[in-house]
Amino acid sequence: MIRRHSRSAIFMHWFNAICWIFLLFSGFALLVGEMQPVGQWWIDLWHGVFGGRGLLVAHLVVGSVWVIVYALYVLLFSRREVIPFLREVTTFYVKSDLEWCMKKGLWLVLGPKMTRKLGVDPTLPPQGFYNAGQRMVAVVAVIASIGLAVTGVVMGFFSGNVEYAVSENVLQWCIFIHFCCAGVMAILLPVHIYMAALAPGEGPALRSMFTGFVPEKHIEHHNPIWYEALKKKGLL
Repeated sequence: MIRRHSRSAIFMHWFNAICWIFLLFSGFALLVGEMQPVGQWWIDLWHGVFGGRGLLVAHLVVGSVWVIVYALYVLLFSRREVIPFLREVTTFYVKSDLEWCMKKGLWLVLGPKMTRKLGVDPTLPPQGFYNAGQRMVAVVAVIASIGLAVTGVVMGFFSGNVEYAVSENVLQWCIFIHFCCAGVMAILLPVHIYMAALAPGEGPALRSMFTGFVPEKHIEHHNPIWYEALKKKGLL
């Protein structure tokens, strides 16, 4: 077994997941009129649990805790985990990554046999610690998270304060950016959950988000570039 995730990374993953799901669901319940993507029943459901004012307070509290904990994580683990993660997910190989995305999509929708019948070799290009899909999703998630955090702080703490209130124009832009970022995450989260928990062959990777370890055979097959790097370092 090879360690893939540290204890701090595992904690932040599940902390992030819980906060995102709550903030996304409660955030949709705060939208009214044409901006409401679910329906009045969703607003009534959440208002029945928290009340109108209580829902806003709960959203702000959880959002504030999320921002504070993440800020502390970045400060404490910047060199050890944050910078290496950002360096890894922002390293792209255009031709190989596009090929991976195309073949993985066909493989998931049609299966390897049908993909071969279309004249496409289903063999995926070798990947590193993260595959092309994970890296693309991670970059978008990081950008969306920053957008949500910054605009959320402005809307939550600088919109009703007379002394520090921002202009109406700034507030409108914050609402727009916040809504767009939330919409992006609403699309990415189900895709991530499916690819991590339900896609064939991803069981060991999912279990590693609880244990921190993944079988050597799994990374040899799914992450051969990382596997070779570990061999060169004498870690295998």
